[in-house]
Amino acid sequence: KRNSVHRAIATKMPHTFGSSNQNVTRNSSLYKKPFLESFEETPLLVAVLTYMGYGILTIFGYLRDFLRHWNIEKCHVAREREEQKDFVPLYQDFENFYTRNLYMRIRDNWNRPICSVPGAKMDLVERVSHDYNWTFQHTGKVVKDVINMGSYNYLGFAENTGTCADAAVEATHKYGVGVGSTRYEIGNLDIHEEMEQLVARFLGVESSMAFGMGFATNSMNIPALTGKGCLILSDELNHASLVLGARLSGSTIRVFKHNNMQSLEKLLRDAIVHGQPRTHRPWKKILIVVEGIYSMEGSIVRLPEVIALKKRYKAYLYLDEAHSIGALGPNGRGVVDYFGLDPKDVDIMMGTFTKSFGAAGGYIGGKRLIDYLRNHSHSALYATSMSPPVAQQIITSMKTIMGEDGTTLGADRLRQLSENTTYFRRKLRDMGFIIYGNDDSPVVPMMLYMPAKIGAFGREMLKRNIGTVVVGFPATPIIESRARFCVSAAHTREMLDTVSHLK
Repeated sequence: KRNSVHRAIATKMPHTFGSSNQNVTRNSSLYKKPFLESFEETPLLVAVLTYMGYGILTIFGYLRDFLRHWNIEKCHVAREREEQKDFVPLYQDFENFYTRNLYMRIRDNWNRPICSVPGAKMDLVERVSHDYNWTFQHTGKVVKDVINMGSYNYLGFAENTGTCADAAVEATHKYGVGVGSTRYEIGNLDIHEEMEQLVARFLGVESSMAFGMGFATNSMNIPALTGKGCLILSDELNHASLVLGARLSGSTIRVFKHNNMQSLEKLLRDAIVHGQPRTHRPWKKILIVVEGIYSMEGSIVRLPEVIALKKRYKAYLYLDEAHSIGALGPNGRGVVDYFGLDPKDVDIMMGTFTKSFGAAGGYIGGKRLIDYLRNHSHSALYATSMSPPVAQQIITSMKTIMGEDGTTLGADRLRQLSENTTYFRRKLRDMGFIIYGNDDSPVVPMMLYMPAKIGAFGREMLKRNIGTVVVGFPATPIIESRARFCVSAAHTREMLDTVSHLK
């Protein structure tokens, strides 16, 4: 353990940042509250030891590959046939090498079957492996009352009792579970229309459109918005769905450093000055793609500065609020609400219902945009309609957040999430752990660094009835392995104390 450095990440924008124990002053009105993030470069000694650990594992990995090649050790992975070996190797790159020799040894830490509601506590099916996690056998035992620190249940709506569950059951009786058609044919229900109108009102935009899958909301709609002759400026830590959507669009993609406004402005300036490669014609569109909360970093996008740059250079902004909608802002309306900005300044507002709303699917909101997507989005034209009980879960939970259910339950959960986040982050920091992200982010990455710690940490936590997610390469840089905690409004102070006080 060591004390983490808690500081603001300054840019060349006209702001003056202080440390965590100082007042934060600004020469600009872009922000209405302090914007502080925890971040620390990997210590040199830790980096050296981490590389040494990976080096030792690599040596033994090549030895094991040699034994597999001569059939001395059983090979469980896919391999090229003899006639394929003279061509481009399919299974022999570094990531597959890593999967064969390290990933398989730690994958017992996740993807365990859950046999209960994934709420603040959950029940896990116990399983064992006799071949280093290539296959598993269930023992028939259930590990009960595991504190769930891994689910994206930010507001605690993943419940099987209460108003949301009762409304979903009623919708199931009325509509059934599946629709059996696309919305363009005979799959458009009145409950879908009600949901989209509610989402638009919640976001403060003209209209919205919902989709049955959050990943497809990005990957299938970005290609409908941009194409050849367009430029996409993407944050280097954007989610895989955004990356896939950008690639499928056929647009030119340029990547800027994470949350770095100098890097983004340089790309914008170069795009305006130089235009398209070879022809130097102006770009048809320039689309900036960012996330509200980055799920592996716990950092919040510097949205006021992004909007300022977007306006200055006449670009468009695509904001993915998968992890921030419902989890940030005094009204739970995401990062726009968190900074007190005008939703109309964001051209395309995207988010998912899979986290704070305890449901499934995603949405896109904006102005003069939805009618176009209804006719051009592959996800809108070819995907089956959202299940009615899921749509009802979204409606009921969103009305609860907005206070339209006649109770203060939504406001109470928003306040509880904020308090839990601040409390848990402070406890970890006081213990000397290095954690990343913004003070108000419910995603809390705690750095592990060394490869041996990845599996050991997850197993030791589970022994103490705590379920968490451990993450390593390729999801993170090779020397920045981490455990990722997701704080929920459903967590009690006692639960958080149990997690943070373990020895």
